[in-house]
Amino acid sequence: MPLSAPIYRLKRAAKTQVRDRTIPLHVALDQIAAKEGYSSWSLLAARHADASIDPGDLLAQLRPGELALIAARPRQGKTRLALQIAVASAEAGQSAHLFSLDYTPADVQAKLEAIGADPRRLPGRFIVDCSDDISAGHVLQALADAPRGSLAVIDYLQLLDQKRSTPTLQDQVSDLARFASARGVIIVFVCQIERAFEAVNAPLPGPADIRLPNPLDLSLFSRAWFLHRGVLRSHDDIAQPRRFGWIDHSASTTGSNLVGCHQVWRHPFRHCPLRWAAASE
Repeated sequence: MPLSAPIYRLKRAAKTQVRDRTIPLHVALDQIAAKEGYSSWSLLAARHADASIDPGDLLAQLRPGELALIAARPRQGKTRLALQIAVASAEAGQSAHLFSLDYTPADVQAKLEAIGADPRRLPGRFIVDCSDDISAGHVLQALADAPRGSLAVIDYLQLLDQKRSTPTLQDQVSDLARFASARGVIIVFVCQIERAFEAVNAPLPGPADIRLPNPLDLSLFSRAWFLHRGVLRSHDDIAQPRRFGWIDHSASTTGSNLVGCHQVWRHPFRHCPLRWAAASE
């Protein structure tokens, strides 16, 4: 049974009832659950465990100037979660940008509708850019006037390495890290996980499972969130060697945290040439 709102918003509604009506939290939660068609909050939460992640809490962990990753295998909700964090930023009155090499503006609009977000009604600006020319240079130009505290989502990390005409992934991420630090902009990258992760008996992926087409210094990222089957794990030190020995092709670069793999799934570019601003200027 679909919920009328994400779990984290239902929890906020329950807490508001606690303050307004002076009732216990468990009573307010059960009343919210009853309105959603469940006999208790515990039953609702169990049925929708994958919807319990609060993007507002994740946004609150980010600081101006940070680079972060949201990493998962396909169809685990990493892009959805990145969008929710961007929406939370715009709800807080900040400027939010989505740069997608994977989706069209219509795709993004559908995903926003699926999470109950209307960018036109957000206090902050929400800008979607689905140009085929997205690279670090493109992002830097688009964010040139972004105020401190703005948030940008890049969907996704590995596609920055798609074109031979662009600088290396290492150079691009380094440029973005310098810009973010200097300007106080937060940049969140949607990130792929190696398919070999599914062959091991592990509950969640980790830094060793990040799919890298070419070497990249993971210490450029201050944090990463790993998502799998509705469970989220935060990791603050992702500069680790790769786990799987049979794909361990680490670059022999002295004095760096560069790691890399010689193969990557090459996703064809989807045609999305428009830059769409879904909020009033």
